[in-house]
Amino acid sequence: SHINVGTGVDCTIRELAQTIAKVVGYKGRVVFDASKPDGTPRKLLDVTRLHQLGWYHEISLEAGLASTYQWFLENQDRFRG
Repeated sequence: SHINVGTGVDCTIRELAQTIAKVVGYKGRVVFDASKPDGTPRKLLDVTRLHQLGWYHEISLEAGLASTYQWFLENQDRFRG
């Protein structure tokens, strides 16, 4: 069986895109094309099973993205061909 890992906090795709832009320092405009199918407009993982196992998130989505991006910046040369 699978276990979702997340905060359990609802996040719109717009909020996610804006948070990523903030973390990476993107100053451009983020444009959403409303004429295209939008798939899942919100992202919310069911973390019930995770909580039943005693695990709860300790960092926010933004902090996790920032940490991951910092790691990427420090290690990107390892993955170049």
